Amino acid sequence: MPERVSFKPLTTETWGSFEILFGPKGACGGCWCMNWRFSRSDFEKRKGDQNKLAVHKLVKKNEVIGLLAFIGEKPVGWCAVAPREKYIRLKRSRVLRPVDDQPVWSVSCFFIEKPYRRKGLSIELLKATLTYVKKEGARIVEAYPIVPWAEKMPDVFVWTGLLSTFLKAGFREEIGHSPSRPIVRYYF
Repeated sequence: MPERVSFKPLTTETWGSFEILFGPKGACGGCWCMNWRFSRSDFEKRKGDQNKLAVHKLVKKNEVIGLLAFIGEKPVGWCAVAPREKYIRLKRSRVLRPVDDQPVWSVSCFFIEKPYRRKGLSIELLKATLTYVKKEGARIVEAYPIVPWAEKMPDVFVWTGLLSTFLKAGFREEIGHSPSRPIVRYYF
């Protein structure tokens, strides 16, 4: 990234920047980064404005939700992170079930504005997220990237991040339950 990037957590002060970054469609199909926080059926019912209201409610309660990336004042990227137990869908996943009983924080999603994709912003954002959650008390950070099945993956399929991004940021592969969806961890 040739431009200087700064990072800020999602709070009531940065809510407007989050809205700008996610746009009127809520990033991808009205998700507003609530996909992992509801059951599949509840998430589908809430797409759009209800998801936006739900994430805004969490922000108002000062929950740790994620980190925004900025170039100047412009929001250009997002990384969702929270303690694993906040993500209901992870509790029910067979493929992403826990590898042990250690308390972990989970990186669940990235959203990078189109002109800034494939330029290394995800790695910088991930490293800043690690610094942020360490201050919040995290000792282990876990993620669920994909292993690409094509040379160039469509952006819509890489919202959980690519394995290579996490490895470059210092994560290591754990025992996964699926070869295409490894579980990676970063230990402080």
